[in-house]
Amino acid sequence: MPEHTNSLRERVASELPYLRRYARAITGSQTLGDAAVREMLEGIIADPALLGEEGAGRLNLFRLFHRIWNPMQSVTLAEGLIAHLPVSTREAMLLTMVEGFSAAQCAEILDSTEDQVRMMIGNARVQLEAQLRASVMIIEDEAIIAMHLRKIVQGLGNTVAGVARTRDEAVAMAKDVLPDLILADISLADGSSGIDAVKDILGEFSVPVIFITAFPQRLLTGERPEPTYLITKPFEPETVTATIWQALLVHRESQPGLQAA
Repeated sequence: MPEHTNSLRERVASELPYLRRYARAITGSQTLGDAAVREMLEGIIADPALLGEEGAGRLNLFRLFHRIWNPMQSVTLAEGLIAHLPVSTREAMLLTMVEGFSAAQCAEILDSTEDQVRMMIGNARVQLEAQLRASVMIIEDEAIIAMHLRKIVQGLGNTVAGVARTRDEAVAMAKDVLPDLILADISLADGSSGIDAVKDILGEFSVPVIFITAFPQRLLTGERPEPTYLITKPFEPETVTATIWQALLVHRESQPGLQAA
């Protein structure tokens, strides 16, 4: 393998888990998201000059991702709410609320203006708050974090179907309440895994899941099936809000009869 390829991978490795997270959230698919990131990496390997003087810094990698990736090849717009929420609006929302970029940095990434970014985010809030109501189940063994998540969920006008602390409790609760969305911690009270709980639940019915972990790099390796939606601890309310909206948006548009009115 060429030396410059190894060097390039080392330079971008620390940012790849977060870029994959973003790409998956935008496309609503691990497969499509990872393919978009690979497309960017292949472009850089073929022409390292694409990185320019800015190098492999976080802002530059996200900006380059948007220059290389064609969203219209990866995101299908259906009828319903998604048709009224452009891909660029979702990009602005996730870049600022999940990935932590400022409005100015987001504008640079999207080749837009700061005013346009703020307008897109404001418009998205109005539409999503009004149309994405849901019943949310929380799988979390730490009471304080569970209370924090409950407050965020209810603040969006959603209902909390229940809070589970273990794998068995989560599986039983999900079958009983049939939530529209699940927020799941990875490590649970009895040493069980939130990942295993979710696998059991998804074996019964389809529901979007957002995983919460302090170590996202352990899950976003690209070597096995991984979560599409992932929140890093400690989290900001804005991050949870944006990810909930995106997960519900993608899931509802993919399910016949569930599109927002």
